[in-house]
Amino acid sequence: MNTSATRASAAQLLRERAYTQIRKMVMLGEFPTGQRLAEEPLAEQLSVSRTPVREAFVRLHADRLLKRFNDGGYYVAEIDLFDIRDLYELRLTLEIRGLTRALEPGIQHDRDALVDLREDWLAIQDAPPAADGSFIELDEGFHLALLRSSGNLAMAETLEAVNVRIRPVRTFDFLTEDRIESSIAEHLGIVEAVLDNDIALAVDRLREHIGVSLDVVEQRAAEAIRQRSLRGRRLRGA
Repeated sequence: MNTSATRASAAQLLRERAYTQIRKMVMLGEFPTGQRLAEEPLAEQLSVSRTPVREAFVRLHADRLLKRFNDGGYYVAEIDLFDIRDLYELRLTLEIRGLTRALEPGIQHDRDALVDLREDWLAIQDAPPAADGSFIELDEGFHLALLRSSGNLAMAETLEAVNVRIRPVRTFDFLTEDRIESSIAEHLGIVEAVLDNDIALAVDRLREHIGVSLDVVEQRAAEAIRQRSLRGRRLRGA
């Protein structure tokens, strides 16, 4: 690898590290609600230049985890707990419908796609990702692939739209190794049930999987709100 390519690769690693670390700090409630995020202190804390931090802010804004002031600065977006249950219910409805389509005459899941999905997740189980919130992309990919295998791409497109709205809070589910490991095992259990043509079992496993996720998300989101509020009061009292 030549020098310029090596530098480019190193710069990309720094950008990804800054993004994942700041995202995790946001999810853990380490920034007070409404406080402007300062590039320079974060850059020093993460041992990077201000550029990766600035780029991380832009990405987190696209993720809906940050909001932007009129003058261009960023602050942590407030978490709306009221919509979480409604959106999770919609998500569950879509995914269960995808599974139960196979109970209708003439409709089958794409078995080859499901076999490939199982192989992908067996590989992920052998080498699970870090508990930094990045698992969200893999998780969304699983549920979309499962729904697409039902043959109704319109429902999959709707699920993608729902995912965009709940992604800021769903990331709370993947901040510990145990949740990542259990989610991987649950994904594999759902796929195995569909491949065994046991749709009832697949539905039960999916319902439990999403229900546990909702419980974890609500608990951790509420704790993050509490931590942000406490930090804000400390700053105002300083």
